[in-house]
Amino acid sequence: MGAEMKGIILVNAYIRSEGAIRQAERMREELEARGLSARIEKNGKFLCSVRKNEIALNENLDYCVYLDKDKYLPRMLEKKGVRLFNSAEAVELCDDKMLTYIALAGNGIHLPDTLPAPLCYYRDAAISDAYVERIGAALGYPLIAKKSFGSWGMDVELVENKEALAETAEKFRMSPHLYQTYISAHRGEDYRVLVVGGRAIAVMKRTNQHDFRSNIECGGMGSPAEVPANFIEQAQRCAEILRLDYCGVDILDDGGTPVVCEVNSNAFFNEAERVTGVNVAGAYADHIAKSLQIHAN
Repeated sequence: MGAEMKGIILVNAYIRSEGAIRQAERMREELEARGLSARIEKNGKFLCSVRKNEIALNENLDYCVYLDKDKYLPRMLEKKGVRLFNSAEAVELCDDKMLTYIALAGNGIHLPDTLPAPLCYYRDAAISDAYVERIGAALGYPLIAKKSFGSWGMDVELVENKEALAETAEKFRMSPHLYQTYISAHRGEDYRVLVVGGRAIAVMKRTNQHDFRSNIECGGMGSPAEVPANFIEQAQRCAEILRLDYCGVDILDDGGTPVVCEVNSNAFFNEAERVTGVNVAGAYADHIAKSLQIHAN
């Protein structure tokens, strides 16, 4: 099966992050160890195009480990029959944080109360005092403001009062964004649960002593952790709802209640592998190999 299957590990065209590069390399190592052909390819080589009224694919591919967030190429690849890990829809749902919450809501997942900000099309538009008042009244202070698209804790702000909210609303006005209740029980701490093939395989606690954001890229530190069964159940349920082959579910501990903060379709696993000793890339490669075997049959 492995020799017959041709695949790529697709990364962003402008990749800079050492973590992202290492993630792709680890996946290649583990896939090749299982006899699967896999090369790392940057987006931007125009694998697909619309040509002569059809989707054109420049080379024959069986599968793609999709480590980018571009939403057009994966849909084109799928239309040509390429098996994606994760699927185009799953990546798109996770990339847009508001779409993530919408998909998870009503399915037994604990989520922060969230307000989607209205889109603004005019650079000279003004943020009204009533608008700011409504957000504060609904969520209380402090609250979280975050852009709908972003990684590594970027464009996430802790807003302490009405004046700060007005400033943040103005700053974020031209970008899709949202506002949320702030889960303050454990500032700068969360749990990342890595799920492969619907099963949680590793849990890492992330702690940042200097920032409310626990992200490793913001200075957070990882450590191995055990969490109650309901935390694991919530993470696995998120993967099921969003139909993810692989993901990292970031969970806040609100007095024993697991509150899902984000679901990341391309969650970095380098730190989790280091601190937990779990071969995350290997587990993902096993899942891919098994899925391709089933698909081939």
